Amino acid sequence: MNPFVEKWTTPRETPPFNDIKTEHYLPAFEQAIAAAKKDIENIVNHKDTPDFENTIVALDRSGEQLSTVADIFFNILECNGDDEMQATAEKVQPLLVEYENEVYQHPGLFARVKAVYEQQQIDHALQGAEQILLKKTYDAFVSGGANLPEQDKQRYRELTMNLANRQLDFGQRALKATNAWYVHLEKDSPRIAGLPESALAIAAQKAAEKGLDGYVFGLSAPDVNAVLTYADDQSLREEVYMHSSKKAYHDEFDNCENIKEILKCREEIAHLLGYEHYANYALRNRMAKDLPHVYQLLDELKAAALPAAKREITELKQFAKNQGFEGEFQRWDLSYYMEKLRQEKFSLDMEKLKVYFPLNQVIDGVFGLASTLYDLRFVPSDDIQKYHPEVLVYEVFRGDKFMSVLYLDFHPRSTKRSGAWMTEFRDQHYDADGNDVRPWVSLVMNFTPPTPEQPSLLTVDEVNTFLHEFGHALNGMLSEVKYATLSGTHSPRDFVELPSQLNENWLTEPEFLKTFARHYQTGELIPEKYVEQLKNLNRFMAGYLCVRQLSFGYLDMMWHTMPAAKVDDIRALERSVFDTVEVLPVVPGTCMSPTFGHLFSGGYAAGYYGYKWAEMLEADAFALFKETGVMNKETAKRYLETILSKGGSVDAMEMFVNFRGREPKIDALLERDGLTNCRAC
Repeated sequence: MNPFVEKWTTPRETPPFNDIKTEHYLPAFEQAIAAAKKDIENIVNHKDTPDFENTIVALDRSGEQLSTVADIFFNILECNGDDEMQATAEKVQPLLVEYENEVYQHPGLFARVKAVYEQQQIDHALQGAEQILLKKTYDAFVSGGANLPEQDKQRYRELTMNLANRQLDFGQRALKATNAWYVHLEKDSPRIAGLPESALAIAAQKAAEKGLDGYVFGLSAPDVNAVLTYADDQSLREEVYMHSSKKAYHDEFDNCENIKEILKCREEIAHLLGYEHYANYALRNRMAKDLPHVYQLLDELKAAALPAAKREITELKQFAKNQGFEGEFQRWDLSYYMEKLRQEKFSLDMEKLKVYFPLNQVIDGVFGLASTLYDLRFVPSDDIQKYHPEVLVYEVFRGDKFMSVLYLDFHPRSTKRSGAWMTEFRDQHYDADGNDVRPWVSLVMNFTPPTPEQPSLLTVDEVNTFLHEFGHALNGMLSEVKYATLSGTHSPRDFVELPSQLNENWLTEPEFLKTFARHYQTGELIPEKYVEQLKNLNRFMAGYLCVRQLSFGYLDMMWHTMPAAKVDDIRALERSVFDTVEVLPVVPGTCMSPTFGHLFSGGYAAGYYGYKWAEMLEADAFALFKETGVMNKETAKRYLETILSKGGSVDAMEMFVNFRGREPKIDALLERDGLTNCRAC
């Protein structure tokens, strides 16, 4: 029996992962699509005049089974994407694209949606979330080709099908390229000098899994970061950097043709819908609104950060020279000497800090912060089934109210894509009977795994990543929105990072760190001098780090504004952007775009600037916490009520103003990063 066609009697009616097999997905999709089509026909054939309830709300609630199957399948594909799952995805993707095109190009359905929309333009009867849902629904149909002539509708269907297949293939190739290479080092190899014991223990574990002695370092984020930051052997750093920086570029997993086809499809879709290029199309519903506002932010930050970045790199090169470095300073030298300079400036060895951040204590700390600020309570569950043995599961409560199921998945696997992300197996919403349906939230990371000798000890960056993703989780778990398509993280792409990036700010706050940051063996609280130095680190290489992030935003906008017909040499075009903000030597043969999943297989196309946009918002928002106290419950309550719980049910600018009392300013961001004095440089 297929578990997707049965009523789940599991705790909280959560997915019965123990029973779900890969072979269940395809028939489940086929059945769910058939049921969703019936929902659509029921709306179209409704005997009453189209109105908000019988058309817009009914549409929001349609296809519930399909949403469940799709949310589970694609989330598992990202973190347990073996060959069988990937093969299933190739069969499923066309079915979903075809179904979506049928819905948004259904003349009878669009006629009803359009009738409700046009009536609203006359009587303005709807306000608030209802008004936003109506506009979002109408825009989705227009963007789905509903207003196009029949010939263009057919072309739109062809383009979306090709685009979906290309994006899927892009992600699969990037994952395979990541798994395809590793370097094997003997136990007595001089190349391991400088590498910390924790990294070597993990590398030894990986070697044993491959039937090898010694150490294996691959291209997962923990491996690459360990080598580039600590390996004394420059040739090893170079080797790992080069393989990491040319994945899926002119190799057996080459993604260049996928990039070209993805950009062609996006551009033609934008043209069909009346937009000059894909960036204008993507920005239509964003907080930034248009390209000039995006470039205004990027350019202002560039003017402040680039001079600082150049000075920082000059200082770093001189420091390396003083340390005995000879030759041209290269990118694979950057993290290594940054760490050494950081230790000299701040007397802070980032590797030694890991002993204060064992994963179990970090979990307690992150949960404790949420408990203090938002009155959340996390109860471990052994009864709720999980999709992998490593996953941790919690029931989350606020007071006596059940808020969410939370799944935590921390460590790398060969079937898990790189990076870290928050997702949901089910969105929060209210059902037709007025019941509050609570979400199933999942956080997926690629943190340093444990070894037989010691637990998982996190780097400061990994703790920061946990806080970031947990900010998204709070947005999902605390959602109190009636409609699924407006709940949780369903806010504009350049606003959705506000909760995640705001949550990072507590990392350097003593009041937070003292609640959990203790030596995993001795129980010693993290020394105050380390806490103070961590806070000082906020400005360490801030110009360079800002410029690096800006370069990705500029790259994204280049790909999605230039004519697709002119996209030929992927690396040359990428360099044309990076050269405008370059502070380091160019390395021949490297190219990041072929594995830039945010742009080509994720949801950040023409939206990567959103990280910096949201950083402006969160720096300004956290300034209010600083004014009132970082653990101030009243400020947290205000933030919860005006932003965290609202999802996309309120206009993004209105949400920010409701919390901050005014529109956002860039000043707090520049001040925090020490870039204020560089604005006129």
